Amino acid sequence: MAPGKSWASRSAAAFMALAAGAGCAGGTGGVPEPGTGRASSAPDSPNVSASPVSPSRPPGALPRPGEVGRIPAPSDGLPRVISSIPTGRKVVFLTIDDGWEQDPGFLAQVRDQRIPIAAFVTRDAVEARGTTDPTAQGGRFLGAGKWEYVRALHKAGATIENHTLTHPNLPALGYQRQRAEICGTSTLIRKHVGSRPTLFRPPFGNHNTLTRRAAKACGIDALLLWTATVQPGGKIAYQVPDKKLRPGDVLLLHFRPGLSRDFRVLVNKIKRRGFEIGNLDAYLKAATR
Repeated sequence: MAPGKSWASRSAAAFMALAAGAGCAGGTGGVPEPGTGRASSAPDSPNVSASPVSPSRPPGALPRPGEVGRIPAPSDGLPRVISSIPTGRKVVFLTIDDGWEQDPGFLAQVRDQRIPIAAFVTRDAVEARGTTDPTAQGGRFLGAGKWEYVRALHKAGATIENHTLTHPNLPALGYQRQRAEICGTSTLIRKHVGSRPTLFRPPFGNHNTLTRRAAKACGIDALLLWTATVQPGGKIAYQVPDKKLRPGDVLLLHFRPGLSRDFRVLVNKIKRRGFEIGNLDAYLKAATR
């Protein structure tokens, strides 16, 4: 291959070769739809159709006038802690954490279908440093593109946000170490991606007042948590008794093996249930105006 070709070109070619090999060995590579036992007929590859939406328009559903309720600013002047968006519209928001498994099929879906997603990246995951998260082990694209992959996601329309350098349990650290974790990540994102994060997701969702103080010092506007997590196979694990999607839900995924397949299952499931995927940035601006 000629020198100078980007990681995206090299990795896409490698991905297609792997997908072809998998097809020879095991058919389409479909996975069962959770709860149905039926296999998806779509192959595990970035074979997705382009959205008819104009590229000049922000991806995803945008808030309508008067639709979004206001999230008040805290009285202590520190960043808000947000878990969901106050709206009655059937819209949910997709977020993804860490950065270990850098699957070109996922990138292709975000780009070609113009699916809005916020990626909360950790330096050690993006750069494949140290001990790999157990849930990410065994992937085909572990650290394959590093920051070039993150840049490609950003160019595809994803927002790139802050999830610390090393993924520590922040409340166990003092203020200065928490600030180093958050500010250091924001500096790296600005260096490699060209944008400054405005959202922060604390590892494990754990935070204290020192975390919010440190986040504010690093230019963060809000801490974003979640209302449901997405498990392997695209299964949604709810935090509410009725086990249903609710308007304004924030869903949490991870960069895990099988990401492109699981993401395709998830997006189809959301649409079948009559929900739209919202543009988180636009909704947060409406909610914090």
